[in-house]
Parts: sequence; structure tokens; C-alpha cells
Amino acid sequence: MTRAERGRPAMDTIERQSASPPPTTGATMLAHREIMTTLYGLLLGMLLAALDQNIVTTAVPAIASDLGGFEHLSWIFAGYLLTSTASTPIYGKISDLYGRGPLLTISITLFVASSAFCALAHNMGQLAAARALQGLGGGGMMSVTQALIADIIAPRERGRYQAYFAGVWASASVAGPMLGGFFVQYLTWRWVFWINLPIGAAALWLCTRAFKKLPKPQMARRAIDYWGAVLMTLSVTALLLVSTWGGSIFPWLSTQVLGMLGAGLVLLLLFILQEFRALDPILPPRLFASSIFNFANAISFIVAISMFGGLVLMPVQIQLVLAISPGSTGLIMIPLMSGTVIGSFIAGRIMRRTGRYKMIPPVGIGAAAIALALLATLDTATPPLLVMVYLAVLGLGVGPTFPVMMIAIQNTCEPRDVGVATSWVFFARSLGASFGAALLWSWLLAALTGRLAAEGHSALANALVRGGPTAADQMAAADRLLIQPALTHAFHIVFLGAAMVALLSFALSFFLKEERLKSQVPAHRMEGH
Repeated sequence: MTRAERGRPAMDTIERQSASPPPTTGATMLAHREIMTTLYGLLLGMLLAALDQNIVTTAVPAIASDLGGFEHLSWIFAGYLLTSTASTPIYGKISDLYGRGPLLTISITLFVASSAFCALAHNMGQLAAARALQGLGGGGMMSVTQALIADIIAPRERGRYQAYFAGVWASASVAGPMLGGFFVQYLTWRWVFWINLPIGAAALWLCTRAFKKLPKPQMARRAIDYWGAVLMTLSVTALLLVSTWGGSIFPWLSTQVLGMLGAGLVLLLLFILQEFRALDPILPPRLFASSIFNFANAISFIVAISMFGGLVLMPVQIQLVLAISPGSTGLIMIPLMSGTVIGSFIAGRIMRRTGRYKMIPPVGIGAAAIALALLATLDTATPPLLVMVYLAVLGLGVGPTFPVMMIAIQNTCEPRDVGVATSWVFFARSLGASFGAALLWSWLLAALTGRLAAEGHSALANALVRGGPTAADQMAAADRLLIQPALTHAFHIVFLGAAMVALLSFALSFFLKEERLKSQVPAHRMEGH
């Protein structure tokens, strides 16, 4: 055999290798510049949803004064929460079938259009209906955005991009109330909705440009599980009404709340039975074969109870127990938001370097539980600087937790289920946040009214029960001084309870199985379909 003949097999191998396509990764399929172009549009869409949730709160008194209908005021929030939470899993499933881009475009358009309806509302009923419509758009923006990120960025690289989204949420949490206060004071409350139009138009323009470069799915378009969608929506609505009504509009053990709970559980059972018989279910039962899917969603739900429930009450505690003005309260909350961004960024760097995530949730949730226990010690003598330190620790703990749950599920699920699996993480988080806010507020009321009644101040206790979370802030200065010791005691109990709930999720986090993060985007998702 000549030297040329001996070398030919090797040359053939080299030629075959060079002819084969390179591995499909997020970096090779889309350049970093293209990823960032897409990301800017997604971030603007996320900013739209995050800003709206924070900016409206400040405008509530002005809205109630202008439109009347104080008894329906809670539906400004409840309508949005119901539709956004119930629609999230449906968006996830439809995006798996028909593609993310068109669905996200529809979501943003719906959100912007309904924002205009909110701004043009002439009574509380119109505003509540427009907010419910807005929730349909918001639910799509939240879930489809994260699923789209999973399509173009490998799991191992995804953590560093999650820090951008954490930064958007943190910025909206700080800027939203201040911007809402500015609009109410110098313009009109309607501008808290008008502001969505230019931001939404920019997000829509950027996303539309970016989507032209993204691959289109070529999956077989199967029949949508309409019965499953209806049963799931009715079940979620009933369960969310339990958390909305319980302890505020009706007592927890009232006929209305217990009846709605029973209806929700029956509908949930019917939904599960439907999913086992449907050809292409909204929630594929195969997802539950993954312990990562089960534990990550359970952890997200329980963490959200303690974290978001605590976040709702934290500004109230700072203002009423520490006697700090609303404007200064926003400044004191900044370390919480900064810690969230830093924690998310650190987790992303760890996952990118090591490809592992198992120890991040226990460390993060453990730090958050400690911070919640420390917040239970606040009293009138606590220095604001120390409060900021506690909040920074809480942010550092919360920051990595939810992104890790998201990435862990996306890393292990089949490519055909990325959208629906992602949406159920948001669903678990939203449901936990709703129940957490209701549960912790009920604990606070029970501890507070019990203490006030024992001290002979039953009238003040009844006023707090009727008035809801803002009632104490609207009291006369003398009455607020009178209830301050009872408030301090009640907040001690509430935040200790939140810490105990966080410890439950801390224990569960050790059962979260680890699968090494993939360095490639699923090939069939990234090919031109």
C-alpha cells in the first residue's frame, strides 16, 4: 500500500467530518448580538408586565376617588390575577404547537390595547373588565417570553440572561410606585395605563424584528384540548377566588369560601381525568414522571407563599411599625431589589461555570428563611440601616431560587413540552403568591384583632378587618399610635410564620434531583422547520 493509499482513509474521515454540520448551540445558531436584539424586545415586554403590577397600586386611592365603586376596588387586582394566572398554562401549550413569536405578538398587542381601555374607563366595572382583559395579555407575556429564551439559549448559558429579567423586575418594583405617585400628583391616574402604550409599541417593534430571524416550528399541529382548557380555567378561578375572598370579604370557614374551595377541587379532579383521556392534553401527564418537574413546582409554590406574602406586608410593616414615610419606604426597599439581581447574577455564573445547580436553592432559600426570621424582630427602635441589611439578605436568597427552578425544569423536559413546562412554573408561583398574600394577611389580622380585643379596642379591630391592608395607613395618627404595640406583635408572628413556611421549601430543596445542564439547544427546535 502506498503512502497516499494509507493516508486516504484518514482524509476521507476528515472530509466527512468537515461536511457534517457543527453542533447546534445557542452561540452558534444565533450570534450574541442577535440574542441581545431578541432579548431587548423580551425585556421590554417583561418590563411592561412588571411595571403595570407595581405602578397601579399607588394610583388606587385616586382611582377610587374618581370612579367611585369602593366596594369593587379589589377587582382591579383580582381580575388581572385571575385571568393572567388561569391563561398562563394555556399559552404555554399553544406556543408549543404554533410557535412563540406569533403568540407573544398577540399577547403584547392585547396588553397594550386593554391598557388603553383601562385609561378610558368611566366607572369601576369598565376598569375591572379592562384589567381582566389586560391579564390575558400579561399571562402570555410572562410564560411565552421564558419559553422563547429556552428555544435560543442553552440551559447552561441561560442563567446569566435570567439576571437581566431579575433586574427588570427589581427596577419596576422600585420605579413603579414612584412613577405612579408622580402621575397621580402631577397628571392623572390614567397615565399609569397610558404609559404602557409607548413601551408596548417599542417592545412590539423589537420583537417583530427579532422574530424574523428565529426559526419557525414545524411540529404537527394537533387538536387543542378545549375541555381541558375550560376545566383548568374554572378550577384555577375557583381556587384563586378562595384566596381572594378568604379572610377579607368572607371568613375562611364561611359557606362561600368552603363552597368555592370544594368546587375548585372537584373541577381540578375532572381536569386531571380529562388530561389522561385527551389526545394532546394541556398538561401532559408524562411531565409528572420527572421528579424534577414535581419538586421544582412544589418548591416554587411554597417559596412564593412566604416570599410574595412577606413582600406584600413588608412596606406596611416598615411604615407602621418603624413610622417611616411611604417615600422613604421605597428607598429602604432598594437593597431587597438589588440583592435579588445580584443573587440571580451569581447563580447564573455558577451554573454557567459548573453546569450544576443542586446546592443553589438550599443556600438561597436558607438565607431567605433567616432574613424573614430577622424581619420578625423589627420594632420601633430598629435602625433603618439594619432593616436594609435584612432586606439585602432576603434579596440574595430569593434572587437565585426561581430562575434555578425554571432552568432545572427546562433542562430536563422534552423539547415539545418546553412551553407548557415553563408556564407551569409561573402558574405555581402565581398561585403561591396569591395564597401567600391572603394567608399572611389573615394571620396578621387574627393576631392583631385578638390583641386589640383583649386590650379593649374592638372598634379599631373591626375597622382593620373591614378596611383591608390599607386600613391602618388611613387611620388617624392617635389611633395608629394606639395600635402600634399590637401591630408590632402581629408582624412578629406573621414573619415567623413566613420563615417557617420557607423552611419547608428549604427541606424540599434537598430532594431536587440534579441533571447536568445541557450546553446545546434542542436541535429540532433550532432547525429551519
